[in-house]
Amino acid sequence: MLNSITYGTRTDQPDLLIVHGLYGSGRNWGAIAKRLATGRRIVSVDQRNHGLSPWYSTNGYDDMANDLAEVIQAQGAPMDVMGHSMGGKAAMVLALKHPELVNRLIVADIAPVSYAHSQTQHIDAMRQVNLDTVEKRSHALDQLAAHVDDPTLRSFFTQSLDIKEKRWRLNLDVLEAEMPKIIGFPDVQGTFEHPTLFLSGAESDYVMPDHRPVIKQHFPKARFAKITGAGHWLHAEKPKEFVLSVGAWLDRSQA
Repeated sequence: MLNSITYGTRTDQPDLLIVHGLYGSGRNWGAIAKRLATGRRIVSVDQRNHGLSPWYSTNGYDDMANDLAEVIQAQGAPMDVMGHSMGGKAAMVLALKHPELVNRLIVADIAPVSYAHSQTQHIDAMRQVNLDTVEKRSHALDQLAAHVDDPTLRSFFTQSLDIKEKRWRLNLDVLEAEMPKIIGFPDVQGTFEHPTLFLSGAESDYVMPDHRPVIKQHFPKARFAKITGAGHWLHAEKPKEFVLSVGAWLDRSQA
């Protein structure tokens, strides 16, 4: 089963499952989870081939959705589910395949479509780090600077670095091999008839107006909102606004 971190205690509100994106981990969402845990219990998972969860030879969305279903079934009750980027796609497939396990769905800055941009350049960058010479995080950051321009991304990647063991907590070989599946979206039939929020960064191009027909086809109760001044990493760039938007929607929507 996936590794998970729990925040808060159970209330009369459904638990919320947080599903991170590519190269992330449940721990990355700690600050957001703690803020949302004031009114509900939060479970934040490491997806397969990430963090402290098991490594597998596949990383497709059917697999990821089945992993999430197992986590929810172990909790004993349906959950609200929130996923970002790759995690948002996994959450959408979960809701379409196992709607009985999901009360409400929040999809952060992703659509149920295939994208053209691969993310393998980041795998190449992480492989360029000479882990034998890394004694502290700043050493890895310095090496990544030669390959990754964005300092935010460099910091994000090193959160998945086990300095003591001198290894990445990412199954880079499998993630590279499965990248066509990760940037794609499977042919999933059916609809999810419960409330769904597509929350995007206003400066991101991941959720475009021409995506709305396919979104509405699968998620007829979808609502759309944007966070001003945020890009694809909306929860990290505008954490206060992100928490307020998610909390307000959960408070006013009904499963």
